[in-house]
Order: sequence, then structure tokens, then C-alpha cells
Amino acid sequence: MSVPPTLTRRTLLQSVAAQALMAPGTADGAAADRFLGITVMPEDYQVEGIAQVLRNVKSRAKATAVATSPYVMQPSDQQHGQRQPPIDAGAGGVRLLDRPLWGKRELYTSSSLSFVPNLALYKGLKYQPSAPDDLTRSQGRIVRDFVLASKKAGLKVFFQIQSVIPPDYIVTSGGPTEEDKPRLPDGSVPKRRVGNTGSLASMEIRRYTEALITDLCHQYPEIDGIRMDWPEYPQYTLDDQFLDFGAPAEVAAKRLGFDFAAMRKDAGDLYSHLHGKLTRAEVASTDFALLPFMARTPGLQALGRFKAALVAEMLEGFRQALTAAGGSGKQLVPNAFPEPFSLASGMDHRVAAKHCDGLSVKLYTMHWPMILRFYGDALMAANPGLDEAALARRLARILGIRDDDGFPHLADYNYPGPDTPHQAGRHAQEVKIQAARRAADTTPVYALAHGYGPTADFADRLETAWQASEKKIWVNRYGYLTDEKIDMIGRLRF
Repeated sequence: MSVPPTLTRRTLLQSVAAQALMAPGTADGAAADRFLGITVMPEDYQVEGIAQVLRNVKSRAKATAVATSPYVMQPSDQQHGQRQPPIDAGAGGVRLLDRPLWGKRELYTSSSLSFVPNLALYKGLKYQPSAPDDLTRSQGRIVRDFVLASKKAGLKVFFQIQSVIPPDYIVTSGGPTEEDKPRLPDGSVPKRRVGNTGSLASMEIRRYTEALITDLCHQYPEIDGIRMDWPEYPQYTLDDQFLDFGAPAEVAAKRLGFDFAAMRKDAGDLYSHLHGKLTRAEVASTDFALLPFMARTPGLQALGRFKAALVAEMLEGFRQALTAAGGSGKQLVPNAFPEPFSLASGMDHRVAAKHCDGLSVKLYTMHWPMILRFYGDALMAANPGLDEAALARRLARILGIRDDDGFPHLADYNYPGPDTPHQAGRHAQEVKIQAARRAADTTPVYALAHGYGPTADFADRLETAWQASEKKIWVNRYGYLTDEKIDMIGRLRF
């Protein structure tokens, strides 16, 4: 956003904020306990401009908070860039943006930090921040302008960063070194993963992320808090349930008092069983529960507790870094998988809540049929004699994604296109939020609804999230919100 010579940057920010505050429909009289946040990525206001985005978010959607990230973006090509929207291990290739970027609903982009990092904070660390470049210098200031204008408009402002994908400022860029990759019981790295996350046990990654949190609090002292994305082992494929048996995890297990060898043996035995020994009778049995199956032996029970301990320890370190750099008033709010995925991800909502100011529980319903399909395809490929219809219906019940018995064929479960309703039940979504709220006790739980999908379907999911969370939601993200969807958000009953 360029600044005319006759208009100072301070005056510009005051003008942008005033437009957002004075526009018709501002919900200043809304109930004090409601919370409505919208994730707005830097590319959104790079393209549309800060004033337009804030009019939509504050005046039309009546949001009380925004989340953004400390990077800037530019168009690129397939060879040098990353697809927007993310392709989600190939399954999400059908996904398109509702608000075009640089005139396109899908494109390849590159990104750079929005600030010049304080390298002294990262001295001696294995992981280092990206170097600022021409894009940082020409466009980076817009993130600060957005933060300041949002604050002046009366919005809370959060940064969303990655927990274990160094350099952590954007989900589609970066990743761990080979030694810090999470591994299966046999020591191998899963062949198919949705996110390039590192081991939660890696102290090198943790120390880097803590340094980044400190840097961001110094660079952007106005922010109200940080949302940590993927502070767990993301649960998208069958292999994801069996992490983590890398070298950092072995060191952490010894330090935390867990029998690493016993956990690895029992996890390896179950992995072997599911990959060639699973029978039709087992799938038909009510004892077959897959994710709860992960707790059927002492070693597997310990593995669940071990991953929960890693998540809690990591979040505690993030909380300490945030408090030291920004004060106790800065909020730490991790994004979290719901049950039953959280049983294998390490995100024990009860334990995690003790270290956080809130939990954003993901209702990313476009992912749910993809996850079921990934699980089912892997099990059918490894066990050709299984009854596909029985397996498909059993998985639907185990994962809790439908309000009925589901579909008879795995091929019926697909990543939905932009105009296809999501294959998720209303009650299924409510149950997941209610379970998290019970576990978190007095810690607020925000339903993290996704804007992707057809308008009518989005309206149903939005209302479900709003009611199940008792009017505390985040909407991800602005790029999937048509003008009609934005107005729908603004009509939520306060």
C-alpha cells in the first residue's frame, strides 16, 4: 500500500481505522463474552488493501479479532513457488480461493519474512530465520501497518505461526532437517505427509520457535497473542498415528521417564498387524476402533501419554517465551485437532489447556473425508481380503465424521470441490467441540470453522460452530469468504 506524499503513515493508519469503525453495522454493542476472529493472511491485504479488508472484517463480519502472519507474498511459478491454496498431499488440488489473489483463484507464490530478524536471538541455534530480501524491504511494512490499523479499529490481533516447521512463519515453506523428522517404529520417515512438520521432541526446533516468539514480541509489541499451528503430530494418514520414534524422541523419552523400547515394540507390532494381518472379523467387531486401538497395550498407552507430555512441555516453553518477551497479558492459543484425532496427535485438551489461554479446535470438515479415505485406502491395500463396505462404515463411526453410518465405498469419500457440500454431520461437529470444552474445563475453547465450501454449507457449519462453542469462533480464512459469506458472519446472533 503506497503512501501519498501529503499523507503521513500515522495519518493513513488513523484513516483506515476510522473507516472500519464508522462504517454501518459495527457491532460495538455486542455481548462482551462473544468472540469472533477471522484469519487474514498478508496476501489478502497486499491485494485488496488494508482499508477494504478491515471494512469487510470489522464492519460487515463484525469480527472482534484478526489473525495474520509475519510474511509477505508475491506470485511465482510452479518450479519456484508453492501452490495457493495448499494442495494437501495431492487431495486438495480441487480447492480454489473465493477471493482471488493477483486475479487468480489458484496460483503459485513465494514468500519472505515481513521483518528483519534480530539474529542475536538465534545465536548458536541450528535453525535460523530466513534472510530478509527485496520483497521484505519493499512489502514487509504492510504487516505492521495492518497490525496497527487493526488495533486502532478495536480488534484484537494475533500472529499465527507454525510450531515445528522452521522457519515457522508460513505453513507451505520450510521444514526440519533429516535428523529432526518424526519417524515410524522401524525408523523410517512416512512416505506421505500433509505437512512437513518436525519432531515435537526436537529441542533444536523448540529453541528456534521460542526465539521466533521472542523476536515477534519485540518487533510487533502491539499484538495480543500468538496462535500456534500444528503443535502436535497432525493426523491425516494412517502412518501419522505411529509417530514418533526418531532420535530426538528417544532422548526425550529417557528424560521424561518413558520406556522407549516398549513403546516402539508395541507400536511396531500394531503397525505390522494393520499392514497385512487385519481380518474381516476384526473390522466387523465392535472392538476395532483404530484410534482407540492405539491404547490396547501398555506400550501403546504409554505412547499416548508420551506424546501428550511432549505437547505440554513444548507449549509450556512457548508460554514462558511469550511471557518473558511480551508479558503475561499476551495470549497463547494453539490450534488443535478434535477427538478422536487428538488421541494419537498428542493434543490432550485437558493437559494442553493448563499451559494456554485458549484452544482453537479445528472443524476442518473438508479434511475429514480425505483422512478417512487415506486410512481406508492404506488398510485395503495392505489387507486385500477386507470387506470394503464394512471398513468404510466402521471408519466413519470411529472418526465420528457422520451423523449416519456413512457410505459403502471408500471412493464415496472425497476432498470436496468448491461447490460441493462437506461430508460432515452437524451433530458430529457439535460432539467434537463439546468434548474439547469438557476437557479444557475453564480454559476457553474456540471452534475453528473453515470458510472453504459452498455458501449454504458454510452457513450451516458456521452456525454449528457458533452454537457449539457458545459464541466463540475463529473463521479460517478470509481468502475463502465471498461477500455473501462475510455478510452471513455478520448476521450471527449475538
